[in-house]
Amino acid sequence: MEFPEDFNQLELLNTHGHLIPRGASSLWTGSKDDEEEVEEEDEGDRSEEWYLEKEETLKDKPKELILWAAENNRLPTVHKLLAADPSLVHCCDEDGYTPLHRASYSGHVDVVSALLSTGSRVNPRTIDGWTPLHSACRWSRITVVSLLLQHGAELNAQTNGGLTPLHLAASHASSVKTDSANTLELLLSQRHLKPGLRSSSGETASEVARRSGPHHFLFEMVEDCVNVVPMS
Repeated sequence: MEFPEDFNQLELLNTHGHLIPRGASSLWTGSKDDEEEVEEEDEGDRSEEWYLEKEETLKDKPKELILWAAENNRLPTVHKLLAADPSLVHCCDEDGYTPLHRASYSGHVDVVSALLSTGSRVNPRTIDGWTPLHSACRWSRITVVSLLLQHGAELNAQTNGGLTPLHLAASHASSVKTDSANTLELLLSQRHLKPGLRSSSGETASEVARRSGPHHFLFEMVEDCVNVVPMS
């Protein structure tokens, strides 16, 4: 997919984030805070019987089941499916999200670890060019971000719209949740980070952070790298 020069994928995330898949397509139309609150309530209301019934309905669809299990932190189910068919670790949904993507954006570090141990590629791409690291950074899943980096995740990978994991962390660091700022700081501390990469709309992650929240000062960690003028 080609994007026009003035395309700003971050603006699309901010205005239509509820429509951007977190693995499975979401049609929630409320605010992000409302979405998180509803998700927490839903998860708290779901009994073990509900999960077992869901697994029963998907038992003859192993690809759908492992994607669902990875997203919902059903580690025993993930282990069982992979023991029966290790190739399931590479399956994906219609948007290109793999079990690793789903476990990553949901913050399920034990599932992420199990998938990687079973041979999951660490940098699979969705149809929009998102890697699991992009997904984890978008949702400030700092423990998963750290684990993915330890397994060789592409720190400077860019989506079809030119966004790096750092862009996504910077654009959502306005959250009051501590993990948002910590995720940004973790990325900025990486030796091989290229903080000057620009999105399709021409923005660096530092510029995104400057207009997105209170944590732009963290970019002082890489200020020399950002301000270096390329030699001709």
